[in-house]
Amino acid sequence: MTQRTNLALVDSDFRRRAAITHALAGTPIHVEPFEDLSELVARWPRDGLVLVHDDGQIVQDAIRTMTEIGQWLPLVAYGADPSTNQVVQAVLNGAIDYLEWPFGLNEVKQALMVAEQSSNSLGTVRLREAMARSRVQRLTKREREVLAGVADGLSNRLIGERLAISPRTVEIHRANMLNKMGANHTSEAIRIAIEASLVG
Repeated sequence: MTQRTNLALVDSDFRRRAAITHALAGTPIHVEPFEDLSELVARWPRDGLVLVHDDGQIVQDAIRTMTEIGQWLPLVAYGADPSTNQVVQAVLNGAIDYLEWPFGLNEVKQALMVAEQSSNSLGTVRLREAMARSRVQRLTKREREVLAGVADGLSNRLIGERLAISPRTVEIHRANMLNKMGANHTSEAIRIAIEASLVG
Protein backbone atom coordinates (compact mmCIF):
# COMPACT_ATOMS: atom_id res chain seq x y z
CA MET A 1 0.00 0.00 0.00
CA THR A 2 2.14 2.85 -1.30
CA GLN A 3 -0.44 5.40 -2.38
CA ARG A 4 -2.15 7.65 0.13
CA THR A 5 -5.45 6.36 1.44
CA ASN A 6 -8.09 8.53 3.06
CA LEU A 7 -9.72 7.23 6.22
CA ALA A 8 -12.76 8.99 7.66
CA LEU A 9 -12.83 8.17 11.37
CA VAL A 10 -16.12 8.60 13.27
CA ASP A 11 -15.90 8.22 17.05
CA SER A 12 -17.49 10.32 19.81
CA ASP A 13 -14.59 9.54 22.18
CA PHE A 14 -11.81 12.13 21.79
CA ARG A 15 -9.13 9.87 23.31
CA ARG A 16 -9.81 6.99 20.91
CA ARG A 17 -9.85 9.39 17.94
CA ALA A 18 -6.53 10.86 19.06
CA ALA A 19 -4.99 7.40 19.64
CA ILE A 20 -5.99 6.14 16.18
CA THR A 21 -4.87 9.36 14.46
CA HIS A 22 -1.53 9.18 16.31
CA ALA A 23 -1.04 5.47 15.50
CA LEU A 24 -1.47 6.17 11.76
CA ALA A 25 0.58 9.40 11.65
CA GLY A 26 3.51 9.19 9.26
CA THR A 27 1.91 6.36 7.25
CA PRO A 28 0.29 6.56 3.79
CA ILE A 29 -3.08 6.56 5.58
CA HIS A 30 -4.51 10.05 6.02
CA VAL A 31 -6.97 10.16 8.93
CA GLU A 32 -9.80 12.69 8.96
CA PRO A 33 -11.43 12.51 12.43
CA PHE A 34 -15.13 13.27 13.03
CA GLU A 35 -17.04 13.35 16.29
CA ASP A 36 -20.29 12.05 14.81
CA LEU A 37 -22.00 11.09 11.58
CA SER A 38 -23.53 14.54 10.98
CA GLU A 39 -20.01 16.03 11.00
CA LEU A 40 -18.94 13.43 8.42
CA VAL A 41 -22.01 14.08 6.25
CA ALA A 42 -21.20 17.80 6.16
CA ARG A 43 -17.77 16.97 4.66
CA TRP A 44 -18.46 13.69 2.86
CA PRO A 45 -15.24 12.28 1.36
CA ARG A 46 -15.05 11.38 -2.32
CA ASP A 47 -13.08 8.22 -1.69
CA GLY A 48 -11.37 6.11 0.96
CA LEU A 49 -12.67 4.12 3.90
CA VAL A 50 -15.11 4.99 6.66
CA LEU A 51 -14.06 3.66 10.07
CA VAL A 52 -16.75 3.94 12.74
CA HIS A 53 -16.92 3.16 16.44
CA ASP A 54 -19.86 0.76 16.73
CA ASP A 55 -22.50 2.16 19.07
CA GLY A 56 -25.17 -0.25 17.82
CA GLN A 57 -26.79 2.28 15.47
CA ILE A 58 -24.10 4.12 13.50
CA VAL A 59 -23.48 1.41 10.88
CA GLN A 60 -27.14 1.36 9.91
CA ASP A 61 -27.30 5.19 9.92
CA ALA A 62 -24.15 5.48 7.79
CA ILE A 63 -25.41 2.98 5.20
CA ARG A 64 -28.76 4.81 5.05
CA THR A 65 -26.88 8.08 4.50
CA MET A 66 -24.90 6.52 1.64
CA THR A 67 -28.17 5.37 0.12
CA GLU A 68 -29.63 8.87 0.35
CA ILE A 69 -26.61 10.62 -1.19
CA GLY A 70 -26.01 7.80 -3.68
CA GLN A 71 -22.34 7.31 -2.88
CA TRP A 72 -20.91 4.12 -1.42
CA LEU A 73 -17.74 4.03 0.66
CA PRO A 74 -16.56 0.80 2.28
CA LEU A 75 -17.31 0.92 6.00
CA VAL A 76 -15.43 -0.86 8.79
CA ALA A 77 -16.78 -0.91 12.34
CA TYR A 78 -14.82 -1.40 15.56
CA GLY A 79 -15.52 -1.90 19.23
CA ALA A 80 -13.90 -3.10 22.46
CA ASP A 81 -14.62 -6.75 23.30
CA PRO A 82 -17.48 -6.98 20.79
CA SER A 83 -19.91 -9.87 21.17
CA THR A 84 -20.42 -12.23 18.23
CA ASN A 85 -23.93 -10.85 17.87
CA GLN A 86 -22.60 -7.27 17.72
CA VAL A 87 -20.16 -8.15 14.92
CA VAL A 88 -22.80 -10.11 12.98
CA GLN A 89 -25.30 -7.24 13.30
CA ALA A 90 -22.76 -4.68 12.06
CA VAL A 91 -21.93 -6.85 9.03
CA LEU A 92 -25.61 -7.49 8.29
CA ASN A 93 -26.17 -3.72 8.47
CA GLY A 94 -23.46 -3.17 5.84
CA ALA A 95 -19.99 -3.14 7.45
CA ILE A 96 -17.43 -4.99 5.31
CA ASP A 97 -15.16 -5.75 8.28
CA TYR A 98 -15.00 -5.45 12.07
CA LEU A 99 -11.93 -4.60 14.15
CA GLU A 100 -11.48 -5.18 17.86
CA TRP A 101 -10.29 -2.14 19.79
CA PRO A 102 -7.47 -1.50 20.55
CA PHE A 103 -5.92 -2.10 17.14
CA GLY A 104 -2.82 -0.90 15.30
CA LEU A 105 -1.53 -0.12 11.84
CA ASN A 106 -1.47 -3.76 10.66
CA GLU A 107 -5.16 -4.30 11.42
CA VAL A 108 -6.08 -1.07 9.61
CA LYS A 109 -3.94 -2.09 6.60
CA GLN A 110 -5.72 -5.45 6.52
CA ALA A 111 -9.11 -3.72 6.64
CA LEU A 112 -8.04 -1.42 3.79
CA MET A 113 -7.05 -4.45 1.70
CA VAL A 114 -10.48 -5.99 2.30
CA ALA A 115 -12.06 -2.65 1.39
CA GLU A 116 -10.09 -2.38 -1.86
CA GLN A 117 -11.05 -5.92 -2.87
CA SER A 118 -14.73 -5.43 -2.12
CA SER A 119 -15.37 -1.75 -2.86
CA ASN A 120 -15.91 -2.12 -6.60
CA SER A 121 -18.03 -5.25 -6.78
CA LEU A 122 -19.59 -5.46 -3.32
CA GLY A 123 -19.89 -1.69 -2.97
CA THR A 124 -21.84 -1.35 -6.18
CA VAL A 125 -24.09 -4.29 -5.32
CA ARG A 126 -24.69 -3.06 -1.76
CA LEU A 127 -25.41 0.49 -2.89
CA ARG A 128 -27.77 -0.65 -5.66
CA GLU A 129 -29.56 -2.94 -3.22
CA ALA A 130 -29.82 -0.23 -0.56
CA MET A 131 -31.11 2.32 -3.09
CA ALA A 132 -33.60 -0.19 -4.49
CA ARG A 133 -34.87 -1.06 -1.00
CA SER A 134 -35.25 2.64 -0.28
CA ARG A 135 -37.41 3.05 -3.40
CA VAL A 136 -39.54 -0.02 -2.64
CA GLN A 137 -40.09 1.19 0.95
CA ARG A 138 -41.98 4.19 -0.43
CA LEU A 139 -44.75 1.86 -1.61
CA THR A 140 -47.87 0.90 0.29
CA LYS A 141 -48.45 -2.77 1.08
CA ARG A 142 -50.93 -3.03 -1.82
CA GLU A 143 -48.52 -1.36 -4.26
CA ARG A 144 -45.82 -3.86 -3.25
CA GLU A 145 -48.26 -6.70 -3.92
CA VAL A 146 -48.98 -5.25 -7.36
CA LEU A 147 -45.22 -4.93 -7.98
CA ALA A 148 -44.72 -8.59 -7.01
CA GLY A 149 -47.48 -9.53 -9.48
CA VAL A 150 -45.89 -7.43 -12.23
CA ALA A 151 -42.50 -9.07 -11.50
CA ASP A 152 -44.21 -12.48 -11.82
CA GLY A 153 -45.29 -11.47 -15.33
CA LEU A 154 -49.01 -11.28 -14.56
CA SER A 155 -51.45 -9.07 -16.43
CA ASN A 156 -53.55 -6.46 -14.61
CA ARG A 157 -56.52 -8.89 -14.78
CA LEU A 158 -54.53 -11.76 -13.19
CA ILE A 159 -53.03 -9.47 -10.53
CA GLY A 160 -56.56 -8.28 -9.80
CA GLU A 161 -57.75 -11.88 -9.43
CA ARG A 162 -54.83 -12.68 -7.12
CA LEU A 163 -55.54 -9.65 -4.91
CA ALA A 164 -59.35 -9.71 -5.26
CA ILE A 165 -59.47 -6.20 -6.76
CA SER A 166 -60.55 -4.89 -10.17
CA PRO A 167 -58.09 -4.57 -13.10
CA ARG A 168 -58.81 -0.80 -13.07
CA THR A 169 -57.70 -0.60 -9.40
CA VAL A 170 -54.57 -2.58 -10.31
CA GLU A 171 -53.88 -0.05 -13.06
CA ILE A 172 -54.14 2.84 -10.56
CA HIS A 173 -51.84 1.07 -8.07
CA ARG A 174 -49.42 0.29 -10.91
CA ALA A 175 -49.25 3.95 -11.99
CA ASN A 176 -48.74 5.09 -8.38
CA MET A 177 -46.07 2.42 -7.87
CA LEU A 178 -44.07 3.53 -10.94
CA ASN A 179 -44.38 7.17 -9.89
CA LYS A 180 -43.24 6.59 -6.29
CA MET A 181 -40.31 4.41 -7.38
CA GLY A 182 -39.20 6.92 -9.98
CA ALA A 183 -39.40 4.17 -12.61
CA ASN A 184 -40.09 5.15 -16.21
CA HIS A 185 -41.47 1.77 -17.22
CA THR A 186 -42.44 -1.63 -15.86
CA SER A 187 -39.14 -3.34 -16.66
CA GLU A 188 -37.28 -0.73 -14.57
CA ALA A 189 -39.66 -1.37 -11.67
CA ILE A 190 -38.99 -5.11 -11.98
CA ARG A 191 -35.21 -4.51 -11.94
CA ILE A 192 -35.56 -2.39 -8.78
CA ALA A 193 -37.70 -5.11 -7.17
CA ILE A 194 -35.03 -7.71 -7.97
CA GLU A 195 -32.21 -5.52 -6.66
CA ALA A 196 -34.20 -4.93 -3.48
CA SER A 197 -34.52 -8.73 -3.11
CA LEU A 198 -38.29 -8.34 -3.22
CA VAL A 199 -38.37 -11.05 -5.88
CA GLY A 200 -35.80 -13.65 -6.77
